[in-house]
Amino acid sequence: MDNRHRAGGYDSIRINRDGQAEAFDAIGAHYDEAFPNKQGQVSAGDWLIRSLPTGARVLDLGCGTGVPTARQLVVSGFAVVGIDLSVGMVKLARECVPGATFHQMDIADLRPGGPRELGQFDAVAAFFSLLMLPRAEIPLALLTIRNLLVPGGLFALSMVEADVDDFSIPFLGNNIRVSGYLREDLRAIIAEAGFQIVEETSYSYATAVGVPPEEQIFLCCRMGFSRSGSMSISSVGKSAM
Repeated sequence: MDNRHRAGGYDSIRINRDGQAEAFDAIGAHYDEAFPNKQGQVSAGDWLIRSLPTGARVLDLGCGTGVPTARQLVVSGFAVVGIDLSVGMVKLARECVPGATFHQMDIADLRPGGPRELGQFDAVAAFFSLLMLPRAEIPLALLTIRNLLVPGGLFALSMVEADVDDFSIPFLGNNIRVSGYLREDLRAIIAEAGFQIVEETSYSYATAVGVPPEEQIFLCCRMGFSRSGSMSISSVGKSAM
């Protein structure tokens, strides 16, 4: 089996990260200053801590500065690996959470047959990282996450509820592109990827006074079976187009 076949659906889409990493390089530590209250993220991290044995291996996907999730998990005795597209964020994460291991890389690098391998994990956390992808890539990313998990592994994620796809917005003085789903659609795509939702919470969060709050959805999931039985990254890539 050659790498092109194993990469599956990623060959059928154009991966465009133009400006995304650079925006977060520029934002740096201001991200944590703009989002000081991360109750939903901390609570989802607590769910992982309650549900996993001490020493479990956890991937923090889109780790940012490493605060609060990577730090929270390291303090609780987990072996944490974090990845982020932004060189600046990875540098900050290494400074903030020296007990974890961080890599500058893209989730697409971790796909089956991709250029990087980090092994398997007992759990994956993806807080506000999937929203940085276009919708065509999100099902592929979810199946990549499944591939990274041990059988029965856990997955905690968050998204902002919004019916948008690769939509450009101003964010902390920079422009980024984001995607989102309405709540029912998000549940459906998570189930289609083969995850069972164990807990669901949501929070209204305003980044500044006078700014309408966004609705943040947090899902705590366990690996199960996809609606259509056995699904491959290749088959999802074809259906996502």
